[in-house]
Amino acid sequence: MEERTEIGLDFEVDKLTNSIENAISGEVFDTLISKLGLGDSRQIRKSEWTFDWKREIKDGTRHVYKLTTVNNPTIVHGLISLTDKGDHVFMDLIENAKFNKGKGKLYKGVAGNLVAFACKTSFEQKYGGVVSFMAKTQLVDHYKQTLGAKVFSGNRMFIDTKEALVLTTRYFKDFRL
Repeated sequence: MEERTEIGLDFEVDKLTNSIENAISGEVFDTLISKLGLGDSRQIRKSEWTFDWKREIKDGTRHVYKLTTVNNPTIVHGLISLTDKGDHVFMDLIENAKFNKGKGKLYKGVAGNLVAFACKTSFEQKYGGVVSFMAKTQLVDHYKQTLGAKVFSGNRMFIDTKEALVLTTRYFKDFRL
């Protein structure tokens, strides 16, 4: 497999919600997060995403998950790619669907929901909820404020156990340590 470099993530945590929330009406929708496999890659049209998600799915070291709503599991609201590092979970990529970006976004809370899932995955792997990622330099302070993330070195950041538990229990009400 070819060598891949880590990129700085530039996702926006617009609002920490309890699920995802319609930006206009404020209505909250329960979500599902499920793994994407090679057979599911046709659900992801390259023109609708910034990153090459089919490449992520094909990478044997990464696990790609989609965020949908319980009532409409065919519409993908966001995607996340995770790597198990043996002692923590690394967020390789995270992206909101085009219709959930910018001022005209339809739903809030997508990125927060996906990050909380990464933390939950870390807890399930017995890593204490610890999640790391590379941030775009200009977003380091944003991630400190919205996620409680800490700087490890340069623009490498991590979410520690305490903050991970707050995020996980906010989005996954049935979660227990």
